[in-house]
Amino acid sequence: MDFNGTWKVYSEENLEEIYLSMNCAPEMIVKMRKEVKPVIVIEQNGKDFTCTMKTPVCTQVYSFSIGKESEVTSVDGRKFKCTVREEGGKLIAQTDKFTSVREIQGDDMVETITAESLTFISRSKRV
Repeated sequence: MDFNGTWKVYSEENLEEIYLSMNCAPEMIVKMRKEVKPVIVIEQNGKDFTCTMKTPVCTQVYSFSIGKESEVTSVDGRKFKCTVREEGGKLIAQTDKFTSVREIQGDDMVETITAESLTFISRSKRV
């Protein structure tokens, strides 16, 4: 699994619905976020990862280690705990509110977030 590199989001499905339903961002931030496709920089060192999401409005950085509980900050600044596991080349993060699956599909990195009955899909290309 090679997630290392810089990725540019080019497609997102159900962004507004998932963020608003999870109550993790004010509507104004979600609307701004819909207009901007972020750049994601992933640095992997063994089981340790640092992810940086850059937009013109803000930059968010979070780190995690496979199999260890980590603290992540949501879009609106709230902190929550999650544990990321590796399964079949996929990075799977679970919280009490959602499940995120990040994987490489061909030349794309695809992240699928499921919360209750909603699904958000983000597709990125390596730049």
